[in-house]
Amino acid sequence: MKKILLSSALCTALVYGADVLPVEKRTFDQSKFIPDISLVMDASYVDRNVKDDEVGHLEVPGVAHGLLGSHTHGDSNHATYNAENGFNLNYAELVLSSSVDPFFTMDGIFHFSENGVEIEELFFTSNALRYDTKLKGGKFNSNFGYLNEQHHHAWDFADMPLVYESFLGMHGINEVGAQLQWTAPTPFYLMAGFEILQGENEQMFGKETIGDVENPIAEGEDGPTLYVGYIKASHDIGDTTILGGISYAQGASRIDHSTDEENPHAFSGDAKLYGADLVLLHSLDSYSSIKWQSEYLQRELDGTQYTLDVDGNITGSPLMLKKQSGLYSQLIYTHDKNWKIGLRYDTILKNDVISNGLNVEQPNGLDKYTAMAEYHTSEFARFRLQYSQDNAMFNEAGQREKISTIILQTNISIGAHGAHSF
Repeated sequence: MKKILLSSALCTALVYGADVLPVEKRTFDQSKFIPDISLVMDASYVDRNVKDDEVGHLEVPGVAHGLLGSHTHGDSNHATYNAENGFNLNYAELVLSSSVDPFFTMDGIFHFSENGVEIEELFFTSNALRYDTKLKGGKFNSNFGYLNEQHHHAWDFADMPLVYESFLGMHGINEVGAQLQWTAPTPFYLMAGFEILQGENEQMFGKETIGDVENPIAEGEDGPTLYVGYIKASHDIGDTTILGGISYAQGASRIDHSTDEENPHAFSGDAKLYGADLVLLHSLDSYSSIKWQSEYLQRELDGTQYTLDVDGNITGSPLMLKKQSGLYSQLIYTHDKNWKIGLRYDTILKNDVISNGLNVEQPNGLDKYTAMAEYHTSEFARFRLQYSQDNAMFNEAGQREKISTIILQTNISIGAHGAHSF
């Protein structure tokens, strides 16, 4: 009933906006418009002090594994950005964007890689609803937090913050569903939003049946199972812009590692994610600025952890409760149109794992340090040199692996590409 009511509310908002624009003003002729088309290439050269065969087996204890390099998940091979030592062609991103009619715009973002083609985003956005409301539908990056909505080529670093990738995976909350936002009529920017999503995030949220459908390890759920809400506000004080927000996500959790070659397991339960973000941007002149960006995430996973043998038989099913949190904080100095430098600190602050009422001790000091310098030949081409020291990864023997990584990243685009949001 809850899902029906929420879905009905979103559909009502769409229908309600259909008659907002008078007929006599509907003069739009789509045939006169050609979609904006752009292509983004991202490539890198990586020098890491851990071999490629080893890096895919590392984990953040109690949190996540397979965050670096390539690894096998069932019948699929997953590769993160900057996966291998040496040269990496991370992706080609094709972007199409255009007005549909007086009521909607549509955007499509398609990822091409050596592993295949993926619809990263494909959505319509309303532009004719009343009372400063906006509706989006399709597949899109959630507005949870600050970084989640941004595409990889818009990040200030070559990789995702540790807490984001550990909790949500490389793609964050990228889902099929609907989004409704309202901008308040206030003297400063104030926006509230709600999203109802299918819930298919493989790192934290999920709803698919685990195991054989007739004799499942954990039964799945039908329909949308992930709900996201947030409030964001911004205000200018002189040459300084302050943007802050709080976010919340709740949904079913099905984490399926039942076909992993090593330590197969699965989790079934419920997940909650809390977020707070703060960004300060101070403009020094037309081209120079200092930007401080920080986010705090906290999650709870409550359910059953299934341990399995190599044949997929359940060998244990303890009740599992995880309460974990972390943050990242970064400082970016833009010197002029060409040069930019930055520092970032990542850490997992809390890593409480309780199995059948007993605390499972986890290591401390799960942090990471990153520095970067980048040069822009123009707004269409960027070259970045990045160094990171990662102290959060452990090998299969439970020993900490201090990973030093140097990345030389190239990002080049052609065509008409819309400006990125602040």
